[in-house]
Amino acid sequence: MCNNECDAENEDLAHPPELMFDFEGRNPTTFWQSSSWKKYPKALLVNITLSWSKTIELTDDIVVTFESGRPEQMVLEKSLDYGKTWQPYQFYATDCLDAFTMDAKTVQDLTQHTLLDIICTEEYSRGYVWKYDKTVRFEIKDRFALFAGPRLHNMASLYGQLDTTKNLRDFFTITDLRVRLLRPATGATMVDENNLSRYFYAISDIKVQGRCKCNLHANSCVFDKETLNCECEHNTTGPDCGRCKRNYQGRTWSAGSYLPIPKGTANTSRVCDNELLRCQNGGVCLNNLRCQCTAAFTGLLCEKPRCESELGGCGGPDSGQAALSSTPLSTLLLLLLGSTLLREASYRPTLL
Repeated sequence: MCNNECDAENEDLAHPPELMFDFEGRNPTTFWQSSSWKKYPKALLVNITLSWSKTIELTDDIVVTFESGRPEQMVLEKSLDYGKTWQPYQFYATDCLDAFTMDAKTVQDLTQHTLLDIICTEEYSRGYVWKYDKTVRFEIKDRFALFAGPRLHNMASLYGQLDTTKNLRDFFTITDLRVRLLRPATGATMVDENNLSRYFYAISDIKVQGRCKCNLHANSCVFDKETLNCECEHNTTGPDCGRCKRNYQGRTWSAGSYLPIPKGTANTSRVCDNELLRCQNGGVCLNNLRCQCTAAFTGLLCEKPRCESELGGCGGPDSGQAALSSTPLSTLLLLLLGSTLLREASYRPTLL
């Protein structure tokens, strides 16, 4: 630990943020280090924010490895809207009641009914005496185990819950993650004001394991132009495969399903669907792929009158379209706009 030897302007002595995310296993270990607590008693506050510009579903524990002592107070937060708003994931403290006015708990205190509760734990805020006590965890797998069993042998039960419980899915879903460091390790003693350089934060590694959220409509997610993108299937599109492709809106978009286990259900977007009567003017849906139109209509959904040359075509004098085409387009748009404004003025409710 470099202590007061750190110098951000000296490459040999610098400990920049990117060292939290490089390959570990080398000797000596690389790590990021904050400034020292020179302004004590003013709090030493540091935020570390991880952003993916993509919705991520967590699949394993979040693990923060400290090269310094583990902080005495810390909050792990998540965002589901790309950092616009934040919600706490878990609080960490040597004394939860004193730091956050919360009773101390561990993940083992949770049940299926309280799994979504935000807890404060004292388990990761004590000093460490061997290597593995350097870590601070947010336990994803222990929460999975509440449905899947201690060794996660019953994943069908977990998938069934994820499939039918939106709040549960959202709990394990993030777009951004933030580590808020509120008070560094002091060794459970009074702060030595004559040696404030010994108090700081240092992190060697942050591990976040997850997969792209693609609503079960993609088998892969690729990194392209510095962004993660789902390779959408089942005629879906969008960053999370969250809508039907154009012309594949025969039924309302739906996420894929884990059920029935083990193959699940694709819920493929379709051109048409007889149950929803998407084919118009008497058309019949064939294999959910195309509409078979009657002789008088055409178009993807049989929405267009068919032009018959023997009847003078769609623009013939008897078709009723000649008078419309003689109206200038700008006038027609103004008429439509005026009509819309009149309707809105007549029926618009009082706005809050």
